[in-house]
Amino acid sequence: MSGDTNNINGHSIASSGDGGVVGSIAQALINKEKKLAVIGLGYVGLPVALALAKKVKVIGFDINANRIELLRQNVDPSNEIKPEGFLGCDIEFTASMEVLREANFFIVAVPTPVDDHKVPDITLLKKASETVGKVIKKGDYVVFESTVYPCCTEEDCVPVIEKNSGLLFGRDFKVGYSPERINPGDTKHTLENVVKVVAGCDEETLEQVAAVYSLVVTAGVHKASSIKVAEAAKVIENTQRDLNIALMNELSIIFDKLGINTYEVLEAAGTKWNFLKFYPGLVGGHCIGVDPYYLTYKASEVGFSSRVILAGRYINDTMGNYISKKILQHVIMYSGNVREAKVLIMGATFKENVTDIRNSKVADIVAELRSYYLNVHVADPKASSEEVMHEYGFSLVKQPDNDYDVVIVAVSHTEYMAYDEDYFASISKPHALIADLKGAYRNKINNRKYWSL
Repeated sequence: MSGDTNNINGHSIASSGDGGVVGSIAQALINKEKKLAVIGLGYVGLPVALALAKKVKVIGFDINANRIELLRQNVDPSNEIKPEGFLGCDIEFTASMEVLREANFFIVAVPTPVDDHKVPDITLLKKASETVGKVIKKGDYVVFESTVYPCCTEEDCVPVIEKNSGLLFGRDFKVGYSPERINPGDTKHTLENVVKVVAGCDEETLEQVAAVYSLVVTAGVHKASSIKVAEAAKVIENTQRDLNIALMNELSIIFDKLGINTYEVLEAAGTKWNFLKFYPGLVGGHCIGVDPYYLTYKASEVGFSSRVILAGRYINDTMGNYISKKILQHVIMYSGNVREAKVLIMGATFKENVTDIRNSKVADIVAELRSYYLNVHVADPKASSEEVMHEYGFSLVKQPDNDYDVVIVAVSHTEYMAYDEDYFASISKPHALIADLKGAYRNKINNRKYWSL
């Protein structure tokens, strides 16, 4: 090993005798003398790639050849970005490692889910690190955006890059971290107008990473003191939200037993200036329902057993079971024959106005109701029936029937907000229950039984 070894941000990093990585990568990108690559072109990576491609030369890399073909036609497979969002972008979409090798600044934005046992699955992250390791050169930079547990970037990803590249971290290449804050379906809080947290393995890298993101993030950047601080900040953002929603869900169960409407309680409490406005509901998707497990996993590694965070996760993960039992009680009381009863679930995506079905808790309700032998239909104007079948084993109905014993409004898509009580009457029996999970139709349903969380 040539050069000295410094301890920066708690990590042993080598530095070369000639001052290490020199020059401004940000300026070279602006001058289009060098290229930037984004690895992983899903909900997170594509907006980043297109935004930066309006300023610098970008290589958009993804291993999914079908996705690449659609992107070349200005089609976003996630249906988040319209065709005009591709215009004016200096970007080359590719699945070629040789093309990827032309980049000098790499942004990794691949999914980081949990497995069936709620253990962080960083398989895709390690594969992406391996890919980077095969193409990275001396003087290059790598920035990770994927949600991880604290220390993952330096302890899990960097060694993979070193192994596959033969290069030395800190001397030959630099690493940064900038957690994604993309919110699917949200056109207000975009990449450009949300403050971007950035971190680097040393001060020079921090400044370079900040300079690159400052090209497109008009809201500014927040420079974290270390990579692990930035990693921790990301996981607690969604952990905090998860816990607040869990509290609302637990309150809704208590108030239901007391015969009190939860939304009326929240409206009253919300008149106090410092009351935080959260609401009960299903917690799915790839962030809020996943990120807390990354933190509790790392906590267990250092000998701490989380109680509060896991309690919140338990409440939110079991809401599908709770809702299903409420539905079953109604069917038993008013329908008699469970096997002949029919239930319609409106919405299959993990949240309103998106096509994303990943970790949708609607699937939990379907599975639970079908375990009681109820006939369950699911409809959704946004989701793909083929994707739902592949992921969860049931398809979507194109048109609802007119004889449902229960209608569950699980996702508040904009299309559903135009419906009135006459619509629900037209698709349900006189004794039917309208289970409005988000309280969107409160005080609007009078000709059917009504229930909300």
